[in-house]
Amino acid sequence: MPLSAALTSSFRDALTFWLPVACAGCGVVDTDLCAGCRDALAPSPIRRAIGSGMTVTSALAFDGVAARVIRSLKEEGRTGLARDLAPALDAVLRLAVPAGARVTTVPGTRAAFRRRGFRPLDILLRRAGWTHERLLRVARATDDQRGLGRSARRENVGGAFAARPVPGGVVVVVDDVVTTGSTLSEAARALRAAGADEVIAVALAHTPRRRNIEGESRVIET
Repeated sequence: MPLSAALTSSFRDALTFWLPVACAGCGVVDTDLCAGCRDALAPSPIRRAIGSGMTVTSALAFDGVAARVIRSLKEEGRTGLARDLAPALDAVLRLAVPAGARVTTVPGTRAAFRRRGFRPLDILLRRAGWTHERLLRVARATDDQRGLGRSARRENVGGAFAARPVPGGVVVVVDDVVTTGSTLSEAARALRAAGADEVIAVALAHTPRRRNIEGESRVIET
């Protein structure tokens, strides 16, 4: 582990020791996640069109409890919450991943890894019991996507990723939160350019849309 990551981990552990634990979902003390907030993380899969003929299947709405828990994992370093989010990710992967498909993730930046000391998607997939390959890498720097509209997001991530050679077949690319789908679409473009026959997109959570959009549908698990 790099020194900066080790120091981040040690600092996080020290804070956990000295500060009282509070539920990441509602703030009640003396528990990482209370029973009610854990129940709020039950998966409710949604399939949404993200352009270029692609859809993304996601497990949770990035709102309320789920949003607070995901932010606590990613930005506060509360990696133990991955075990509570993992069942939702596992459920949506089981729905979306065909037999024989390779699984990969949207790559984070080096700066994000240095800041956190870990890769959230790696921890989530490991907790969910899924193995994955690092097929994608960041090819160029991008601006923060927050606050950008759909077209600006698409322009911002255009050409952002490159992929290792993929000798055909199906690749499933996983992200933590999908908003417009621009990042996943760019990841899929890079994977197809590297040789993938088909790319399937999966996300742990989706940003809710404020109105019904044609092309979005609830996925019923059977």
